Amino acid sequence: MPLRPARRRRTTAGPARTVRAGFLALAVATVTVLSGAPPAAAADTWTEVGSDRADPLTESQGLTSVEVPAGSANRYTGIGTIPFSVSTRGWNHVGDPDASYEGYYVEPYQSDSNNAKMYRVQAPGGAWSEYVHALGSGEALNNSWVAITPDSQWMLSGEWGTMTRFLVFPTPGANSATSPSANLPQASTVRLDHAVRDVQGCDFTGPTTLLCASDDPAGTLFGITKPLLRIDLSAAPNGTSDVTGHVTALRQLPLRSSCSGTFEAEGIDYDRRSGTLRVIVVSPGFCVLTDSKTYRFTRS
Repeated sequence: MPLRPARRRRTTAGPARTVRAGFLALAVATVTVLSGAPPAAAADTWTEVGSDRADPLTESQGLTSVEVPAGSANRYTGIGTIPFSVSTRGWNHVGDPDASYEGYYVEPYQSDSNNAKMYRVQAPGGAWSEYVHALGSGEALNNSWVAITPDSQWMLSGEWGTMTRFLVFPTPGANSATSPSANLPQASTVRLDHAVRDVQGCDFTGPTTLLCASDDPAGTLFGITKPLLRIDLSAAPNGTSDVTGHVTALRQLPLRSSCSGTFEAEGIDYDRRSGTLRVIVVSPGFCVLTDSKTYRFTRS
């Protein structure tokens, strides 16, 4: 139904109208500011419930829980876990790994000279293989983390710096379209609705939800440094089309140490069996050796 024309009113405003106009202007200004602000903390609350010391050589880059075979120990990565035969070929950095629910374990590697990324994969039966991805146009060489979709078929990977995308690949080994003898191609992209900075790890908590650890040192994107981020995808990645991701900052990761200085947020893992979230935070200075931690959280 069309609206009726409003009756003309006097233009002279009395005191009450002046006050109401002021409140209206304030409300409009508030809405305008909020609409341009970064995502606020959501109701998805993760509470710290404990911590364990993180060894700086073997537990300082990433971690993942492994469901297959049953009873498997959690896996960690660090400079001390890189095999000699791998490092001598230029793959000198290992990032945050992940394991599919069917038992494929994937470690991401980067190199300063190979113009490629490498994914080292252990199949459920124990055999190792390597899958190499040649860098695409404009793609950063950093290979900080991988996150395997719950259906095991697709794998997300991120780039260092300030980014508005995650890359999607077929999961090496788990996806039958992959082969160690062929280039691992990028299949699609996750387009983020808000920039993220220095993401060190992500893990799926459901088909369309990720939790990510950001090592952001500036705090200008979300108002806090080292945030725990939640990414809500518009659809489950399928490798055939891009999806969007809505970014929300949930909280700051713990920054506690006997030393002062710059902390480094590292890998992240969500264990669906217990509902436990774990995040590595490396301490500054000498305390990297003494009180770096893997913090444990549960949803509350």
